[in-house]
Amino acid sequence: MLYEMRLPHGITGSMVMKIMEKYNVELVQTDEGPVLQGELEELEKVKDEIIKYLNERIKELEGR
Repeated sequence: MLYEMRLPHGITGSMVMKIMEKYNVELVQTDEGPVLQGELEELEKVKDEIIKYLNERIKELEGR
């Protein structure tokens, strides 16, 4: 069964490409905006990677 996960604001196109190369997910455009579609286990891994990426970006911006 495939699940969908909305992309949070702040995720760059290059980050989405890296995620799609690393994990078995697809980018799908819906009426509510872009979502990643895949198995639940893969989306959980993607979620963890996105959180890590956003936390690193926040630290970068706080250091300015």
